[in-house]
Amino acid sequence: MPPRTNKVIISCALTGGIHTPTMSPALPVSPDMLAEQGVAASQAGAAVLHVHARDARDGRPTPDPAAYMAFLPRLKEGCEAIINVTTGGSLNMTVDDRLKAPVMLRPEMCSLNMGSMNFALYPLADRYQSWKYDWEEPYLRATEDSVFRNTFRDIARIVSVLGQEHGCRFEHECYDVGHLYNLAHMVDRKVVQPPFFVQMIFGVLGGIGSDLANLLFMKQTADRLFGSDYVWSVLAAGRQQMPFAAQSVLLGGSVRVGLEDSLFISRGTLASSNAEQVIKVRSIIETLGYEIATPADVRQLLGLKGASAVAF
Repeated sequence: MPPRTNKVIISCALTGGIHTPTMSPALPVSPDMLAEQGVAASQAGAAVLHVHARDARDGRPTPDPAAYMAFLPRLKEGCEAIINVTTGGSLNMTVDDRLKAPVMLRPEMCSLNMGSMNFALYPLADRYQSWKYDWEEPYLRATEDSVFRNTFRDIARIVSVLGQEHGCRFEHECYDVGHLYNLAHMVDRKVVQPPFFVQMIFGVLGGIGSDLANLLFMKQTADRLFGSDYVWSVLAAGRQQMPFAAQSVLLGGSVRVGLEDSLFISRGTLASSNAEQVIKVRSIIETLGYEIATPADVRQLLGLKGASAVAF
């Protein structure tokens, strides 16, 4: 079991590759929105900003390094937060696509999905009768018959290229209990070295459901597999975002919020920004008697290389 700390890491996932522009006017898709919302989320208390890029013309996810460079330097200049670049990208990108930007950017941290899975977004398409852009509905419906690929060879390649060659550390995204065992396998192979940051993810169709019993089971399993060698955090997709955040804090974990994971701030009310979610979860953390971790705390805890060593 990792040692309990009074400081909670808030990660904020700004835009992701799940939600589409029709779903919320607050979803950041332009470089200006991503930069402004990222800085505001950091000022509200997020120590880590998890980023994807969007095509500014129509909001679709893109692996283009130029799209990242349109806002990442502004994020770095505007705040002290750790910038965590996706290697997941979106469900229709190849692994080569997903590596283009992080290899060029060499960030302090990257996300790393710990297993292949059915990652189903298609039920979202039934909620809307009209679309802002014509790519949105086909993009969502195609996930009924697709697999999000993250093989053992893919994982080892990403760790080799980004970790060993460029000094990146990883947010190990675990969507089911089997992904924890995949991570343990990589630890046994000496591919991944501690301390590592485990993000337990609940409520994505195709992964483990957002039931509190599952949270306890994932935490107990991680304790058995990793002992004191890991730092852990929780995100729950959709309406369970804040309840699971509170449970994570009570169990000694950290939290992830952001418009990638949920578009809402309360039942039936869209969030106005990423910062609004950070402010809410920070209030929960502090009401429960805990402090938020600073970017400097997280850099020390995870052994990150520092903002001066990135390529943007």
